[in-house]
Amino acid sequence: MKRALISVSDKTGIVELAKELDKLGVEIISTGGTSKKLQEEGINVINISDVTGFPECLDGRVKTLHPNIHAGLLAMRSNEEHMKQVKELNVDLIDLVVVNLYPFKETILKDGVSREEAIENIDIGGPTMLRSAAKNYQDVAVVVDPRDYSTIIEEVKNKGEVSLETKFYLCKKVFEHTAHYDSLIAKYLIKEVGEKDLPETITMTFEKVQDMRYGENPHQKAAFYKEIGKTTGALTEAVQLHGKELSFNNINDTNGALELLKEFEEPTIVACKHANPCGVGSGESIFEAYKKAYEADPVSIFGGIIVANREIDEQTAEEINKIFVEIVVAPSYTDKAVEVLTSKKNIRILKLDNIETKSPSDSLDLKKVAGGLLVQTINSVLLPDEELKVVTDRIPTDKEMDDMLFAWKVVKHAKSNGIAIAKDKTSIGIGPGQVNRIWACKQAIDHAIEHLGEESLKGASLASDAFFPFDDCVEEAYKAGITAIIQPGGSIRDQDSIDKCNKYGIAMVFTNMRHFKH
Repeated sequence: MKRALISVSDKTGIVELAKELDKLGVEIISTGGTSKKLQEEGINVINISDVTGFPECLDGRVKTLHPNIHAGLLAMRSNEEHMKQVKELNVDLIDLVVVNLYPFKETILKDGVSREEAIENIDIGGPTMLRSAAKNYQDVAVVVDPRDYSTIIEEVKNKGEVSLETKFYLCKKVFEHTAHYDSLIAKYLIKEVGEKDLPETITMTFEKVQDMRYGENPHQKAAFYKEIGKTTGALTEAVQLHGKELSFNNINDTNGALELLKEFEEPTIVACKHANPCGVGSGESIFEAYKKAYEADPVSIFGGIIVANREIDEQTAEEINKIFVEIVVAPSYTDKAVEVLTSKKNIRILKLDNIETKSPSDSLDLKKVAGGLLVQTINSVLLPDEELKVVTDRIPTDKEMDDMLFAWKVVKHAKSNGIAIAKDKTSIGIGPGQVNRIWACKQAIDHAIEHLGEESLKGASLASDAFFPFDDCVEEAYKAGITAIIQPGGSIRDQDSIDKCNKYGIAMVFTNMRHFKH
């Protein structure tokens, strides 16, 4: 290794690397602020202008975009014609490139950043050098990550060069890095343009938060990645106060619970199991909400996840501690509540500021399928703009309407086919993920009877995530004592269900909006 080019925005570890290269007799070419920094540290540096024969110009926009640089990077040492040309052109070869890029991500994440500032922080020369060097990885080592500096020094010290295996690994990292960088730029520009339609091509980038012991099952590998940007109220922003590292299933299930919690403004607890709600309660206090959620299904909540939209106090913490739960998430905890909860070794306690903040309506929901990707905007709407339509002779009471809307929120976040039954701002029965609607309906009713007794269903309200294909669900609701139903409508057999409701004195409301969730 004879010559290196160093130009970095992130100067972490760069002085130490340059000093080691200088000791090994490697010539160092550098630019702008990097050159100044290295010279201040007493390191011998060749200014980029001395190589190109052209001054840095346009406020530093043009420094390295020159044949003397790129020919030195792209010339293949094994190609006689290449070697002949660079000699004739008096181009010196470059064996090592150490470059990281203008801080575009950090720029766009700043509050109040202007479009002009963001655009100015799009690096041009840096990615070009990286790609040139990486394309010629057989002859040029190229480093974008300060964590790789020690590997470079060790190999150059011991072998006089960087091994081909390491060069190829670094090449891979370069193209990951530049793809990530370009994806950030594209995402920013798409948002600035304000495109309403989904793009013709889609490129996304995420940053790894953690590796996991395993995925959904022990034989599956897994990792957790974070979307880049301001994700207020998202699980990626939670601070873990206690307990073991979150697993793949922990994160997936907790996310499902949080999505439902965000539908409520009053003090609410959502208990979740396998990404389905199993108990939901709202009350005057978070303690009352927890009691309702627990009593709704004291069996399923065991080993489940609890999320709250108010501070957890000591009284609520003591109730939670009476059973085993995997995770508790809340915007805050009293000191006594933390003391109570942390008395259990394995419970995970997460604090999530702005827990009530919903995802932007233009956020995307992604589902990977074999050979492709399904993309849709998130289901951010609870009800359509038009008024709900009462389709039965009997108009629901105010209390029935409140319970119907409560059940509607719950069923929106239960897997389809889904039925939710609510009473007194409590989910008393949930039937999620069934292959037909009557099974979901019977399951919800059976759950209510099992945990709360038959009387709990008298005067309750039922919600269905999609229309009734037959009137059998109305029949089951009547037998159970349910007096109000909310559903999308839209079946060719709607009139059958309406007629049966009228026969039994059940109030029915159509939303003209369904909430499938698969």
